[in-house]
Amino acid sequence: MQKVNVKIENCYGIKSFEGQFDFTGQQSTHIIYAPNGVMKTSFANVFDDYSKDSESKDLIYKNRVSKRKITDMDGNDVERESIFVIRPLESSYKSDKMSTLLVREELRKKYAEIHENIDIEKDKLIKELKKASGIRNSIEEEISASFNGENLLLVLEQLSAEILNGTPFLYNQIVYKKIFDEKVLAFLETGDIRREIQKYIEKYNELVSNSTFLRKEFNHYHAATVHKNLNENGFFKAEHTINLNVNGAKTEIHSEKDLIKMIDDEKEKILQDNSLKKIFEEIDKRITTASLREFREYLFENRVILPELSDLKQFRQKLWISYLKNNIPLYQNLMDEYQRGKADIKKIINKARSEKTAWEDVIEIFNRRFYVPYTLNVKNKEDAVLKDEAPSVEYCYKDIEGNIEDVNGDLLLKVLSQGEKRALYLLNIIFEIESRRKLGIRTLFIIDDIADSFDYKNKYAIIEYLKEISESSNFCSIVLTHNFDFFRTVQDRVMYGNKFTNSYMAIKEKEKISLVTLRYKHISNPFSEWKNNLNDSAKLVATITFARNISEHIGDTENFNRLTSVLHMKTDSTSITVKDLEEIYKSIFRDMDTLNLENHDKRIIDLIFEVADEIINSETEIGLNLENKIVLSIAIRLNAEVYMINKINNEVFVSGIRKNQTATLFKKFKEQFHDDEKSVKIIERVNLMTPENIHLNSFMYEPILDISEFHLKQLYKEIQQLITEEELTESEVQAAAGRNVTPKS
Repeated sequence: MQKVNVKIENCYGIKSFEGQFDFTGQQSTHIIYAPNGVMKTSFANVFDDYSKDSESKDLIYKNRVSKRKITDMDGNDVERESIFVIRPLESSYKSDKMSTLLVREELRKKYAEIHENIDIEKDKLIKELKKASGIRNSIEEEISASFNGENLLLVLEQLSAEILNGTPFLYNQIVYKKIFDEKVLAFLETGDIRREIQKYIEKYNELVSNSTFLRKEFNHYHAATVHKNLNENGFFKAEHTINLNVNGAKTEIHSEKDLIKMIDDEKEKILQDNSLKKIFEEIDKRITTASLREFREYLFENRVILPELSDLKQFRQKLWISYLKNNIPLYQNLMDEYQRGKADIKKIINKARSEKTAWEDVIEIFNRRFYVPYTLNVKNKEDAVLKDEAPSVEYCYKDIEGNIEDVNGDLLLKVLSQGEKRALYLLNIIFEIESRRKLGIRTLFIIDDIADSFDYKNKYAIIEYLKEISESSNFCSIVLTHNFDFFRTVQDRVMYGNKFTNSYMAIKEKEKISLVTLRYKHISNPFSEWKNNLNDSAKLVATITFARNISEHIGDTENFNRLTSVLHMKTDSTSITVKDLEEIYKSIFRDMDTLNLENHDKRIIDLIFEVADEIINSETEIGLNLENKIVLSIAIRLNAEVYMINKINNEVFVSGIRKNQTATLFKKFKEQFHDDEKSVKIIERVNLMTPENIHLNSFMYEPILDISEFHLKQLYKEIQQLITEEELTESEVQAAAGRNVTPKS
């Protein structure tokens, strides 16, 4: 992935974008400063859609044809798996590659070999259990649930004594699925049916107790089972006989035929009892729906199981035990294989618990780097290492007093701050990145303001990790942010020598979005670049804001006041010339002894408006020119003050303003002219848009980068229009305000 070409049309508000990102050599990271609303999230959305093979579209103008092309240097589509988008926050995100960080191949291989032999025997038994029960899917889970267990092998091991004790298996001919059907179970749980079944059981037990040879402990079902076992083992063929206690007297049975007849006669005698039949008919009448018709027929053929329906849980267990008893050889083979591998499995599991994994390394990195009120531990390590279970973590929350409490993930999210939630989300992102590193997946990361809402400690932890990503030969990144401080820090700490060739600002124009390279003079120290080019009128005006801040910091009150008169309409504003500004700069800046500015006699206020008009009339974009935006901001505010001073027409009030002049004038203006909605709205925008641009300093000039060039130009024209409509002349303004001011018309 040496070069990536991107072409976007009509996707998520991006009308048109085309660009190439070069990742050859050491250029593994590109960073885009994108003011809010320009392209950041939309750009990420397009790449996310691409990675998931989903359609990209314009959510507002749905009839527009959307296009996207993401290709390599040869024009081939970039592989979708190689694109990974990192959002600011996706609380539900979980990496699907986490388990790759847990694999210890030698352990898993040995574990798999042991289980392969066990599974061979288990599959043979399960095959027969499926036939007997009628269940085709999830039979292991069904058996385990019947005995309140989670692992089939453990359940089968615990049932060993009962399965192998030699007692007859009673219900191996009953089909589990016929009874334990969702609709049948719902029917059997209804109150009326339960009462009728209980009546049937009581009557049935009464009849059995009065039978000639059957009893509650040895009913006809038990007798039939005995017959089956005797017949299968050739008992009567060997000319053996059995004695039955019939009404207190021993009756010798010589053949299978005689035994069957005695059992069937006694069974029919009981089942044909009028009282019992009447109760059964009441039950039968209630089975009316079509969905229960099959159960009705099955119950009619197997009325002997009806007494078991009073305790469905116990009956469920009896059925499985009956099936297992009927397959003892297969059961025994499985248990023998399981016992042989059990000791080795235990050793492997213990080893899996003790060995450190790359997954734990990620947890350790997170706990060490990020400042959050919780720590993380591996929860199901051995199962995740040896089986296909998804790895999970447990959270230990620690308050300021040092109290520690284990909490689940859902509860943790409810008590965390937004930044702490983002840190938790970032943990899952790190899992994904490290998994891709281990799998050797060449990846282009699209990183959308990942540090948003983080405090500085955690923000630098992210930047440190971005640096590690940039050093991986398989990884490259496009970082998007609207945080200028984060932008500059990534440049300084991550991008090394290519920081000013791979750094861009997104500029939104009418038809397209462009990326303009942000070079050193734009980002690192624009003030130094301005100071070295003071005969450039725009740069000279822009430095006034900076020089004023310096004079204030060094306690130079005289020069601070004179520069304030350049930025606000004061009594001496129109008298300050370029020559005066030169002398002020020589006084403030120690390295300007030889400064020689052009046009000494030109008034600064005239220069400001000349440059502003040039900017307004120029077709050149000013998106990256801090100095041009500052000039416009100064000119806008001066004109706003000219307009308000004239309208207020109160020399005493205006002369008494000592600080926050524009805001103070505006407050007074609104009191007097609150009905003039048009003017109030325009000047209100002046107050909102220009202060941060004029009170500029070397630590924070993000607002002026973010502000729209279009809005500044528009505001400048609107404030000019107010003055034009007022039809002011210079003498009228001076007379009204008692000041030397130059209105702009």
